[in-house]
Amino acid sequence: MLRIKIILFISVVLASVSSFAQDEQFHPFHDDLPYYFGLTLNYNSSTLYSTKSNYFLQNDSILVATAGSSGGIALGFLATLRLNDRFQFRVNPQLILGGSRYFNYTLGSHFPFESVTQQQILPTTIVSFPFQIKFNSDRIGNFRTYLLYGVKYDIDMSSNSSARNADNMIKLKAGDFGVEGGIGFNFFLPFVTISPEIKFSYGLTNIHQYDPALKYSNVFDKIQSRMFVFSIHFED
Repeated sequence: MLRIKIILFISVVLASVSSFAQDEQFHPFHDDLPYYFGLTLNYNSSTLYSTKSNYFLQNDSILVATAGSSGGIALGFLATLRLNDRFQFRVNPQLILGGSRYFNYTLGSHFPFESVTQQQILPTTIVSFPFQIKFNSDRIGNFRTYLLYGVKYDIDMSSNSSARNADNMIKLKAGDFGVEGGIGFNFFLPFVTISPEIKFSYGLTNIHQYDPALKYSNVFDKIQSRMFVFSIHFED
């Protein structure tokens, strides 16, 4: 379903190119600016990729354990620095709200007084710091395509890594380092440049804080973040 949405989005954008290309060119000297700023609105759909621990493989107290997370929205600030005619450096700090991480379990016979299925939910509020290199195509009238690649560091303000142990707790670390890449489109309008963008990020950090004493946590070895992001940038 996600791929279908991406294909439809790209098709709509490409269908609009011909009309924008024939319009009067707005901000013809925009690319000569040494730097400029903007604001970001985005929707993100994130998942958690997990690998099981030896405890899970060797015991049957928990039969199924899966990690996941829900979508959220973000507000951000955008700062772009011109490097040359093709490349720009971009910083895009964001506050990501509304998402949550959850863990689904199917319990074995070791817990006769608990429901067979359990879900542990961890709300998240993330401050994200992406640093990106942006590669611009040639401008056609009021339209341009760009590619981006970069790194990011996320801080989960809701992290429970320092909380006191409880039997039903899953501890996740606050910091997460990752890489990301994507494609975007600049539409130059009379008073603003609107830039829709699709981006994928891949967390490299194991954010799971393993604790053998926690029954819902010790079944996981590694937990890493994955995220699809659709953004709209409003640039000067």
